[in-house]
Amino acid sequence: MKEIKPRVTTSTKIASALLTGAMVFSLAGCGAATTSGSGSQANSGQTEQSQSASSDQEAADVVAKKIDDIYVQERTDQTDQQCADAKAAWDALTDEQKALVQGQYADPDYFGRDTGDASKDDPLNADNIGEREILVVSFGTSFNDSRVATIGGIEKAIQQAYPDWSVRRAFTSQIIINHVQARDGEKIDNMQQALDRAVSNGVKELVVQPTHLMHGKEYDDLKAALEPYQSKMKITIAEPLLGQVGSDISEINADKKAVAEAVTAAAVKDAGYDSLDAAAADGTAFVYLGHGTSHEANITYDQMQTQMERLGYKNVFVGTVEGKPEDTSCEAVIQKVKDAGYKKVQIRPLMVVAGDHANNDMAGDDDDSWKSQMEAAGLEVTPQIKGLGEIPAVQQIYVAHTKAAL
Repeated sequence: MKEIKPRVTTSTKIASALLTGAMVFSLAGCGAATTSGSGSQANSGQTEQSQSASSDQEAADVVAKKIDDIYVQERTDQTDQQCADAKAAWDALTDEQKALVQGQYADPDYFGRDTGDASKDDPLNADNIGEREILVVSFGTSFNDSRVATIGGIEKAIQQAYPDWSVRRAFTSQIIINHVQARDGEKIDNMQQALDRAVSNGVKELVVQPTHLMHGKEYDDLKAALEPYQSKMKITIAEPLLGQVGSDISEINADKKAVAEAVTAAAVKDAGYDSLDAAAADGTAFVYLGHGTSHEANITYDQMQTQMERLGYKNVFVGTVEGKPEDTSCEAVIQKVKDAGYKKVQIRPLMVVAGDHANNDMAGDDDDSWKSQMEAAGLEVTPQIKGLGEIPAVQQIYVAHTKAAL
């Protein structure tokens, strides 16, 4: 998570410049009269620098305000224009001014961070849908390469499996939709836009495949968004990735087993080991980092830990960014890893995409990232920044869930 650092205000810079100018004038008065000209020039230079700095900050502040205005979860009639205006204002800044952009949510990375080529992504928002549609619903990510590999990978696998159905996309995060649109010019439908598109295209059968991990808050919100459309077409909601939640941490299922096996096989391979046991013999543990939630479905993370243990994965640990449930917090996981005697950690997202949480909260350089905290605890850490959605075996779990709903 990025820390928003306080900046020196314009008034502070001006006051400092005036004080410096006054000191120069005072020193000039103590010497020969011929020094007064140079004192005046110094004072003038300081004033010009102060005015320039003030102008740069004001220009940056305008852009920060425009970014903050589109960092919202509600789409309005002004959203498209606001996204275009924010990008145009950013493009008009100098490199020095861009570095000064800082707002409640805005920072230079909003437009400046390279997350890959957005042109490789298909937003799947075309008309001519036909009567049968599979709507793949994701929270979304603004990280272009990850979006193509994960969400795009899942969508392509489903379309390949069911060619007689039209696959379309919807994101539930308007904040992410606005970010991608403003920065890259790519327009992705939100839930209402996607459902209205289905109605206007005469869709009669709609299967909604969420890419969410569990039956959590996002899944609940999804069901609520579908309710007003139930009378307009036949709607079926497929299972999220990890299937039914269960009532206690001992309850696991075939979906959790399949995901545990798939992510571990991928993690072990990417770490360069022949097997999980070989990694353990080398003192290496694997930590899979989920988001975490205060929703009652947070028991899912403990169930995944149970699943790892039942598979005999003694050097695999499940954590969450939010530390909910508590035994998945960074401190708790570090203690588990150290108590088990491991010195090295391969950390990987237990998330569909490798977006902001994976790049910043998990693998970032800030002191509060998981990587930094583990290193501070004396562990050797290697991040694997790859989302679940790019693993072919995981994509096939979604394909199976879609089939069950058809």
